[in-house]
Parts: sequence; C-alpha cells; structure tokens
Amino acid sequence: MPEPASDGNAPTPRGEPTPAGPVPPDGSSEPWHEQDAGGEVVPPCGEARRTADGDSAAESPLLRVGAEAVARGELWEALRIFERAAEVEVGDLRLCALVDVAVVTDRLGDHAGAVERFREALGEMRVDAPRMYPGALIGLSQALQNLGDLEGAQAALEQARAALGKDDAPADLRLACLVSSTAVALHRQQWWRALDLANESLDAARRFGPEQAGHPLMNLAAAHFETGRWELAQDFAGQALSAFEAVEDSSGVAETRQNLALMYTRTGSFDDAEPLLAAAQDHFVAAGVAHRAGIGLKVMGFIAEQRGQTEVAEARYREALHRFEESRAVIDAADVRLRLAATAFAAGRYEQGEEELAAARATYAVRGLGLHCAQLDYWHAGLLEPLVTQVPGLLARAVDLAVPAALALDAVRYELPDGAQRDTWNRRIVNPALRLAFRYSYLAGDARLVADLIESQCAGTTLDIDRLSAEPPAPLDLFEPFEPPSDSAAPLLDALQLGTALAAVAAGAGLPVAPPPRVAVPPDGHIALADWLEAAELRYGRRLRTARVITA
Repeated sequence: MPEPASDGNAPTPRGEPTPAGPVPPDGSSEPWHEQDAGGEVVPPCGEARRTADGDSAAESPLLRVGAEAVARGELWEALRIFERAAEVEVGDLRLCALVDVAVVTDRLGDHAGAVERFREALGEMRVDAPRMYPGALIGLSQALQNLGDLEGAQAALEQARAALGKDDAPADLRLACLVSSTAVALHRQQWWRALDLANESLDAARRFGPEQAGHPLMNLAAAHFETGRWELAQDFAGQALSAFEAVEDSSGVAETRQNLALMYTRTGSFDDAEPLLAAAQDHFVAAGVAHRAGIGLKVMGFIAEQRGQTEVAEARYREALHRFEESRAVIDAADVRLRLAATAFAAGRYEQGEEELAAARATYAVRGLGLHCAQLDYWHAGLLEPLVTQVPGLLARAVDLAVPAALALDAVRYELPDGAQRDTWNRRIVNPALRLAFRYSYLAGDARLVADLIESQCAGTTLDIDRLSAEPPAPLDLFEPFEPPSDSAAPLLDALQLGTALAAVAAGAGLPVAPPPRVAVPPDGHIALADWLEAAELRYGRRLRTARVITA
C-alpha cells in the first residue's frame, strides 16, 4: 500500500515513523484480489423451482427460508437452516442444501470448509445437472480463490464453462462464470484480461442479468484503479454501489463500501474512507463475515499507522492476520504481513521485518504470482535504503532485489491495452522502481549496470505491427442473451447505463506495443542487462524481453 503524502492526497516514499523508502507501485504490496466482485455471485439455490435439476419442480420450505435469511444478511441463521435441510431432504433437494451450506460457509470465512462441502456435493451430483453442477463449480472456484489456489479455481471455472456451453444453459450462471473468471485475472494481476472480461460481463449483465450489475462494475473499478485510472475507477465503484443499493443487496453494498474505502485510503483520502469503512465493518462484524472483517481491520490499521498510532496499527494488523489465517485466506495473510514488516522496520526490529517479508514472498511464489513477488522485492529494497550504507554486504543485496524487480515492473507496460494506461503505469509504478534501481547501482559503483539501465530505457517502445494488422480477436466468452432483462429499479438502470458508457470511454482504441527488445551496446556488442534479465525471468516466471536485438 503506498505511503500517503503529508497533504493526504498523493503517495510519498514515507510516512512517520516509517524509514525513508520508495513509493510502492500503487498497491504493489496491496494487490486487489479482495476488490474482485463485491461478493458471492452464485446465490444459494434454495429458491422456488430452482431446487431440483430434474423434471420435477419440487420446492423445499427449508431452502426457501434459508435463502430469505441470506437475503437479510443473517448468515449464521441461514447456515443452520441449510444444514438442517441437508439432513432431512433427499435427492436433488439434499444436494442443493449441500451447495447452499458450502456457499454460506465460504461467505462466513471458512473457505477450506466450503471447499470440502462443494466437493462433497459435486461428488454426488450428475454432471448433466443444468444448474447445480455448474453453479457448484463456480462456487468452488470462488472458495479456492479465497484460499489462494488460483490454478484450482481456474480449473473449476473451465469445467463450469464446458457445462454451460449448451444453447439452453442458464444465462445467470454464464454471467457468474464470467465474473468469477474476472476475479481470477485480478488475483493474477492480468489487468488486460481482467478489463476484457469485466467489460464483457457488464454487457452480459445489461442484457440478461441487471440485478447482478454491481459485480462487473466493481471489477472494472478494480482493474482501472490498478492501472492508474483512479477517477474512472471511483466512478465505476460508485455505480456498483448504486446497483447493489437498487436491488437491496446488503452484502454487495457493504463490500463495495469497503472497496471504495480502500481506494480512498490508498490515495491518502482518509476522511473520505473512514465513514464507508465503518459502515462496512459494522455489517461484516454483525454478519460474522470474518474474512471481510479482516480486510477492514487491515485498512483501519494502515490509517492508524499513518497517524502515528503505531501500537493501534500493529494490534489491528495482528487481529486481521489472525482472521485471515483462521479463514486460510493465505494471500490476504501475506498482504498484511507486508504492513507488519513495514512497522517492524520502522521500529528497528529488522529481523522480524525480514521474517514477515520472507513468509509473504513464499506465499506468492508457491502460487506462481510472479508480479506480486516483483512488487514485494521492490518494496523490500526500499525498506533497506536507510541501512545499505551501514551494514556490510547489504547494498549488494539491495541491488539484487531492486534491479530485477524494476525490470519486471517495466515489462508490464506492453501487456496494457492502451497508451494512457501505459503512461500512467510508467509514471506511478515503473519510474519510482527504476529510480531506486539506478540509485543502488550508483551507490554500488557499478558503472556498467548504470550504463546498461540507461541504454535499455533509451530504447523506447515498439509498435506491435502483427497485432495492429491482425483481425480483432473474438470476445473471450461470447454469450448470447437467452432471456430479456428483468425489471429493475430506475437507480439500477442508471448504474447500468452510466457504467456501460464509462466502459465504452475507457476502452478507447490504443496502439498495441510489442515486448521490449534486447539492446546490444557498443563497442563490444554485449546485451544490456543480459544477466539481470535472465535472473528476473527465472525469478518471476514472466517474459521480459523479445528475442529481437537492436543496437544502442
């Protein structure tokens, strides 16, 4: 999370009493996986005439009452009712009750328990069940995302998409699959794919699921915020809030308030964040939603930290960490460890800070989150800055952290869909990272590394002619409308119309660019940064340069 400036409006390298260091790249240590969709998009199936996937249209009073409890936000009561239904119902109704138990268990923060329940239900379910089978797979994916198992989550979504490939597949579940796919892309920081999927799911919601519009709107907010379009992101988040309010979705409202509060916090607008944060926290605590309450505690801790209330901040971070670990929300736990590392470094507890960073990095690395690792390494290098001239050998380590991380962050620009986003990414994220890499290279007296960094940056950006001349790709998941849009309140229609208009503006055509080339530097023709590029590509599992070589 970036350190806010003293005026509360822009990030700076430090906040008292944190030691001097770089600005993390606009959320480098606070990835937006918690910002994904404003909540569960697969509702409990305990609704009239949705309980059976066979020819019968049997209803279960217990499932109906449980669904009503969910709608009121009474999750523990709903869980009790659904568990009772799983005991007394038979056939499809029992399976539906098991799915409902899993959905509510996941919302309450027991993600591992939810995965077990989903798998139990799927193990007994017909693969041709048109609603329950794909719905359970989407729910399983969401629980796996919360556990940080992104490969498993993607595999479950692929199964769901295959099951939803028939012409008569339920349109609302196709939308849910799109929204959940967007969330996976956000977890993986694949901003270009997240933007495509979020735009597509917003269009799908407009056509056949307006009551679900808040989810793609919040996903658009998340992706645009991460790529630096903060005002546009806040517009999308405001429309998401209006959409959830219009359909009286109390959980969606609370989660969107929390997401907006996180946006304001990350831009230093604490006074705007706190009322939203408090209202959301009241809802999550009352509903017993441990995971989301943990996110709120993390943000409250950051605000306290910036106000110099170090003990309050650490206590909130520790409580948030406890909730995340209890829920096995390992990525959220890793994120809060970065804040604990910052407070430990500020207090001179360097060994503790290193332990927290190592634990967080291990979590990211084992899940293949290379960009998360690059962002953490940059943040880590900045925390070392006050010490590099005092501790023998630390400067070499700082160079080893800062240079590959800067190269990896710089290479992200060719993945972004338009020039405005690339410019913002460079100004707010890459340039601070490169400045730190240059500073450490200079302090280390490595003239060749400094020269190579300069030559590499002077090489510029190349248009991707092949992509520019190719036929535009088909949408990632083309869904045709199967039913007319449902009747909606005027605020929801307003949100859809404005959200769609904003999406059209945001998706303005941009010139595609190719990955950066390798640069041959005279007089000996060596490839600039060759060893550093190889190290970064191995370390982060990402391609940073093309095979093409240009001469400096």
